[in-house]
Amino acid sequence: MSVKRTVRKISGFLVSSAVSLCSMYMLALNAFAEGGSGAAAGASDGQAAAGSGSVFFNFVLPLVLMFVIIYFMIIRPQKKQDQALKDMQNSLEIGDEIVTRDGIIGMVVRINSDNLVIETGGDRNKIRIKTWAVSENVSADERAKASAPKKTANPLESAGLSPDETAGGDKKEGKKKSK
Repeated sequence: MSVKRTVRKISGFLVSSAVSLCSMYMLALNAFAEGGSGAAAGASDGQAAAGSGSVFFNFVLPLVLMFVIIYFMIIRPQKKQDQALKDMQNSLEIGDEIVTRDGIIGMVVRINSDNLVIETGGDRNKIRIKTWAVSENVSADERAKASAPKKTANPLESAGLSPDETAGGDKKEGKKKSK
């Protein structure tokens, strides 16, 4: 969880920095545009049309860029996270160990359309909760960890080769060359 928090803090900082830079850029361009307005008053219609094109680059383009940055750094990852949570809540099964948003840990006993009955503690207390209140499925996490392939420290072993085979092959080639 600490890695996710750190990533969110960094992305929030980057988004706020981008917004402030774009706003400073727009203010600076606006200040320079006002300074040259007296000279532009006597300009022809062709130059006025060219000046209106710069309005797009000065105001519209930075706004579009800010929204694109905000979408890809905040909105899209949040939608993915919400969809993963909804999929997890819809895939609950009887016997799964869950954790609610309030921190209640229990075992799913019965599943209805929009609520669950969980059993908590050694006294077998039963609590009825809404499906949206489930924040984590501990059983599914444990199953995923157990079925995940184990990482090996040696890249040769992960490729299906043993270190002895590669070392032995090098020694034989070395002996042939020395003769």
